[in-house]
Amino acid sequence: MSSPTFPATRTALLRRRIATYFVGGAEQIPQLVRALDGRLVHELSVDVKDGVRESSMVCAVLLAAEEIEPLLDGLRALPAVVSAELA
Repeated sequence: MSSPTFPATRTALLRRRIATYFVGGAEQIPQLVRALDGRLVHELSVDVKDGVRESSMVCAVLLAAEEIEPLLDGLRALPAVVSAELA
């Protein structure tokens, strides 16, 4: 009798909260959201205040552990981004 075969083990996806601070106001939002393309985003909020230099975007994304740094690096590479970190 043969033993059952199972699919290859998948990397566990964990919910990660990411805080991104950026300059340039609301016109930067589409570029920030595009950086999240292809990922499972569960929450997304953007805070843009008149007269405040930095705005913020906070999101909850399902990511495998090995995807965290590439996503943060991609966000940090955007010209308007001041910082992007796990929250």
